[in-house]
Amino acid sequence: MALLVKNGEIVTASERYVADIWCEGETITRIDRNIAAPPGAEVIDAGGKHVFPGFIDPHVHIYLPFMGTFSKDTYETGSKAALVGGTTTLIEMCCPSRKDDALEAFELWMSQAVGKSACDFSFHMGVTKFDEKTASELREIVKRGISSFKIFLAYKGAFGIDDTELYQTLKLAKELGVIVTAHCENETLVAERQKELLAAGRTDPGQHHESRPPAVEAEGVHHLMTFAELTGAATYIVHLSCKEALDEAIAARQRGVRVNVETLIQYLVLDKTYAERPNFEGAKYVMSPPLRDARNQAVLWNGLRSGLVNTVATDHAPFDFQTQKPMGKDDFTKIPNGIPSLEERINLLYTHGVKAGKLDLHTFVDVASTQVAKIFDLFPRKGTIQPGSDADLVIFDPGYRGVISGKSQTMNVDYSAFEGWKIEGRPRDVTVRGQVAVKNGKFVGTVGRGQFLKRTPSHF
Repeated sequence: MALLVKNGEIVTASERYVADIWCEGETITRIDRNIAAPPGAEVIDAGGKHVFPGFIDPHVHIYLPFMGTFSKDTYETGSKAALVGGTTTLIEMCCPSRKDDALEAFELWMSQAVGKSACDFSFHMGVTKFDEKTASELREIVKRGISSFKIFLAYKGAFGIDDTELYQTLKLAKELGVIVTAHCENETLVAERQKELLAAGRTDPGQHHESRPPAVEAEGVHHLMTFAELTGAATYIVHLSCKEALDEAIAARQRGVRVNVETLIQYLVLDKTYAERPNFEGAKYVMSPPLRDARNQAVLWNGLRSGLVNTVATDHAPFDFQTQKPMGKDDFTKIPNGIPSLEERINLLYTHGVKAGKLDLHTFVDVASTQVAKIFDLFPRKGTIQPGSDADLVIFDPGYRGVISGKSQTMNVDYSAFEGWKIEGRPRDVTVRGQVAVKNGKFVGTVGRGQFLKRTPSHF
């Protein structure tokens, strides 16, 4: 398998120059000007286009049992959607419930992906309890190539852990060099506020935000930071949505706490008025933490620009509007959470970030690829363009103009949260380890070719 990408403008987190990229087997072997294509090589002319390293989504849900139903994507549909959107690697949350065995859950999630994904993948291992078996099972899972855990300080009784379990998980992570990703909301405050709102007859989707306002998220971050400070564990706050939560993370970082911060594309471009739309339309926009007041968007864009926020993910969790979201028609607490965005993250980040002057191209690559690879032990195999790296390349057409629509999307869900939105620029061609997976915006890859990426812990 030989591939030559010619005449493109290579853009990484730190460099920008025009050159050809020669890929042999699955890796980049040479970068130079005017490389001649040997007989039989596949050639892509990237003249006038950007060539980015494959993008990495550090937070997705493909297989997700949640609130009595299952998310709609499979690895076949989800990985195709990722690739069409320029994402060549997914890191999925493996989320057992409290009654599930960790090792069995890990094997179940693996079985959903191996031989079924068109892009490469790994997992964050959910720790939803800590009993006498947990430590030995987690050690085994780490040996099998997982270098990050996931904990929930929300969803009491389902995924949420108590403070003793939190302390034990962080201590084990510190010992093993594993980074702990965390959903930070105070579960007691959420539960009590939900009860009060429902008792007052406030049942519509817009009440979801009122049940978990910014103070609830900020308190969750503060709580995690205290435990991280005392254990020395490396942490990563997932889907941070607001200034109040970011302030807590920055304050902890200034004290020496090891913390990285992820925000979501949804928080950068949508606000809470979407979830307040009438006739239950708002249910399309219910996720946790909820969409916030629009004033938080400038804070998060600035955080990305200045390095205070490290990554942009999607927390992709697709539930159909017609058949699944209505589970919460008369009770907002029963609306399955999630705003499907896996396919649109890069297009929206480029359109509303780069084109709008909020991010430069290097920061764009850094927050959507390079930083993810570095934090989660994939760099320099992923996240950059250099000899020896996997040949995951995105040939990006900055001149493209289009409109997002649920009718034309690849994600297996019956609506788009961004219906009718205009985009400027898109991935034209995408390669996964040297093989073309997307050509002219259409999937042409091989389902099942995606590999499980074994990762070695480095956060000691």
